[in-house]
Amino acid sequence: MVRTDIPRSRVRAQFGTALAASAAWTGFSLWVALPWVAELSAAVGSAPAWLLISGVALVPGCMNAFQVASILLAPKEGPSPEPSRYPPLTLLIAAYNEVASIGATLRSIVAQRYPASIEIIVIDDGSTDGTSGAVRAAGLPGLRLLVLPRNRGKSAALNWGLAEAHHGLIATLDADSWLHSDALRLLVREYLRGSASVRAVAGAVFVGNAQRSWAARLQYWDYFHGIAAAKRVQSTYGGTLVAQGAFSLFERRALREVGGWRQCVGEDIVLTWALLTRGWTVGYAEDALCFTRVPDTLASLSQQRKRWARGLIEALRYHPGVLVQRRLATFLASWSLMFPWIDLTFTFGFIPGIVLALFGIYWLVGPATLALIPSAVLLGFVMYRCSARVFAARGVRTRRDFLALLCYTLGYGFIMHPASVRGYAAELLGARKSWGTK
Repeated sequence: MVRTDIPRSRVRAQFGTALAASAAWTGFSLWVALPWVAELSAAVGSAPAWLLISGVALVPGCMNAFQVASILLAPKEGPSPEPSRYPPLTLLIAAYNEVASIGATLRSIVAQRYPASIEIIVIDDGSTDGTSGAVRAAGLPGLRLLVLPRNRGKSAALNWGLAEAHHGLIATLDADSWLHSDALRLLVREYLRGSASVRAVAGAVFVGNAQRSWAARLQYWDYFHGIAAAKRVQSTYGGTLVAQGAFSLFERRALREVGGWRQCVGEDIVLTWALLTRGWTVGYAEDALCFTRVPDTLASLSQQRKRWARGLIEALRYHPGVLVQRRLATFLASWSLMFPWIDLTFTFGFIPGIVLALFGIYWLVGPATLALIPSAVLLGFVMYRCSARVFAARGVRTRRDFLALLCYTLGYGFIMHPASVRGYAAELLGARKSWGTK
């Protein structure tokens, strides 16, 4: 989060030190990889060899090193004082066929320890499973139900809710997610203690159905490690790149100024980049805990990551200006240009390289690949400590599913990277868009 009590010079010094540390690690990795590059160049040519090895090992290692250094160098924060007053807010919940989960979502809102009024607006986007009936049966005071006669998509539902909202702060919550009892208070507190440029704050979203399947168990660690790490680092430098629709806070006037949520696959990342393009900042409340239902099959997980990849391409197309701003967050936004390269090299380089390695041919996967492991392991350890500390402070138990953690570390990329490549292709080819998997 961009804090008013932390001097900009200190943040810049932290950024510079983290950048120097990642450059040093990359230099070491490059030195280790030179024989690997030479061997692969003899087989496929110099340019393809550098592209493949950089995408498989050097660039991901540099990113990992920067994140680790940024987190370790972050100043330790003392207890945060409570604001003298909290403003009222409107909570928008877009729902489509969520009869099985909307009840738990609403009960978690009732349990909130938020010291101001909460206006709850549920927008039923043409559900056919009785979602509206479940909402009415909840009988919550201050709840308003809006019903679209047919399914029009999440963006249209949220925009209708925005038009009906009465308060200056707008929070969004997915209909299959539930909140820790202090989540809204901590989310708003992070907004109130931020700098004058803050227009949105992303909540901390974790997996709430990890016990359901192996796919959900793998995602538990992705949210616990990877996604949380990225948001922590991004918010440090004033540019959380996705205020996810699952749980985030926005200023109503800022939402209206950028035109609300665009009708697209990645409506949350496109909206966030619209805010960043105007020079505003987006924070991250690491202790505002939300638990969401994630895909519980590998097929639906692959579909979700395909959707997220499409959202990235949409953000790059609609708001390329975020990549040329003179601010620290631009460096992290530029990583978005690297992700397609990394996904492509993993899918068409690393995976075939493993097959070759089984036959004793180590062109793409060999001893030098191990240079990536230390930075990844260190990042995982640092993030485990950070997230576990946050969970403990809120009285939430951390799962000790280390078998799933091992499988996540070794095998998650085999799902994520090919699915992302499919998403890039679908977006570039103009495939049909729908609610799909969130």
